[in-house]
Amino acid sequence: MDILYQIRARQGSFSAGEGRIAKLMLDDVGFAASASLEELSQRAEVSTATLSRFARSVGCRDLRDLRLQLAQASGVGSRFLDPAGLPEQSAFHRQILSDIELTLRQHLSGFNQASFVDAVSLLGKARMIHAFGMGGPSSLCSEELQVRLVRLGYPIAACRDPVMMRVTAATLGPEHALIVCSLSGLTPELLDVVRLARNYDAPIVAITLADSALAQLADVLLPLQPAETSFIYKPTAARYGMLLAIDLLATELALAMPDDNQERLRRIKLALDDYRGGPDSLPLGD
Repeated sequence: MDILYQIRARQGSFSAGEGRIAKLMLDDVGFAASASLEELSQRAEVSTATLSRFARSVGCRDLRDLRLQLAQASGVGSRFLDPAGLPEQSAFHRQILSDIELTLRQHLSGFNQASFVDAVSLLGKARMIHAFGMGGPSSLCSEELQVRLVRLGYPIAACRDPVMMRVTAATLGPEHALIVCSLSGLTPELLDVVRLARNYDAPIVAITLADSALAQLADVLLPLQPAETSFIYKPTAARYGMLLAIDLLATELALAMPDDNQERLRRIKLALDDYRGGPDSLPLGD
């Protein structure tokens, strides 16, 4: 049960006393979860009997069940229960930029050059590379890997569908390579298919949190840093760390064979100019 939703949804039907209980619990979930019944009664200025009626009215069996539900709700993360105040527009524009810059610096300092060298060696020997990602940024970044590596002549396919990932993982072997993108490193379906690929000795490159379950399954880890802030209304800045890892990896792969890749990039530019025209500074297809 999402007890906070249940309380909010019923606010219009509460009596005056129940309304004070609801306001108390929504304003300070932590207190409501840990306070004694006497403290709750005093703070809300109601009787224990009113507390019991309130518990049943929001779908709980009794007061004990209500307190259990509140304790679970209070563990969701304080930044979602009491988020940072909304800054003025110009201020949050600067805050978003500041978070991105800080995230990029944190990730750059956390990367190890040797890990990128190992990743280049592993991918360079692969007959076929597969990039897996699920969710928002992770799916997009798996496709970004395909965009970056295909122009360098690497055979690569991106996948975000869990069933197709499982099918693909079952076909892999030591001659393939799997790059897995995950901001959390905890997605169950993703972990399952990585274990399946490892069962067939497919080498794994993971772009994920250093201490995550996915990181433990990787042959080569390009570690991400936690990058969440108390300003909950903007998308996560951690995705910029993942993009930085991809840019660094793609550049390392390009410089592993600079002459060959210069020719590939020249041919792509020629094909795009013939197709769309435009100034020389336009990006290659993106």
